[in-house]
Amino acid sequence: MNHNLAKNRHNGPKVVTKEEVTIRADGRDGLGHPLDYHVLNQMIKDEMAAGRKLIRVEGVLGQRYIGATASRNDLRIEVYGTPGNNLGALLNGTNIEVFGNGQDLTGNTMNSGRIIVHGSVSDVTGLAARGGEILIKDSAGYRTGIHMKEFKGSGPSIIIGGRVGDYLGEYMAGGTVLVLGLEITDRPIIGQHIGAGMHGGRMYIMGDVRIQQLAPGASLKDINLSDRKEIERLLVNYEDTFGVTVNVDWRKFRKIVPTSSRPFGGYYDKTMI
Repeated sequence: MNHNLAKNRHNGPKVVTKEEVTIRADGRDGLGHPLDYHVLNQMIKDEMAAGRKLIRVEGVLGQRYIGATASRNDLRIEVYGTPGNNLGALLNGTNIEVFGNGQDLTGNTMNSGRIIVHGSVSDVTGLAARGGEILIKDSAGYRTGIHMKEFKGSGPSIIIGGRVGDYLGEYMAGGTVLVLGLEITDRPIIGQHIGAGMHGGRMYIMGDVRIQQLAPGASLKDINLSDRKEIERLLVNYEDTFGVTVNVDWRKFRKIVPTSSRPFGGYYDKTMI
């Protein structure tokens, strides 16, 4: 394939074809600082406006907001390295795939689209997501899936192959979280204070869940046939995405759901409402 080489004053050459482009993000300025995230994101937006179908961003060194507000269903952004906070924030249809680890706020307030991470992510993944899919091959940090919501049965999903930290599903109002706990043998696959203030949605855990790990507002249930069908759909998605086979033990699955739609309603003085 013939390529045109376009020089960029910030980070050297980028490989360009009609439908795809590769951008290098590991250039340094005169002071030795990595390429500024404002500059990198403007480069990405310029390529989006040019109608590229595939944008590869290589050598990423913690730059924030990569793919934020991307809204084309026919666009794929591949990220090589470690993106910074707010990867895919406000995403609206685009597919983002990270070949590395992510940091905080991956998929913040995303509306639709798909974020795939071939590694682990840090805290607050999927904050206030309203739709779309986030697939994490390994583990996630604290406060995953907080404030997620759904509308008329359509909502976001987060699939985590490893473990998650404390406050999973805090104030969760909708959507689905699946935690598989694959290859986690030395500690619990979920942390403490799970589902604090939860008033919608559902979380499926393939592993031990102690009632002491749940916060006020969350209840522990066995899965039913409908749950199993939903879990099977999510498992196929995870397996197809990462090219793995999950050894499923259905006896291990537990479901975490809200105790009520107003978990803290009793704390309010009804005469003041």
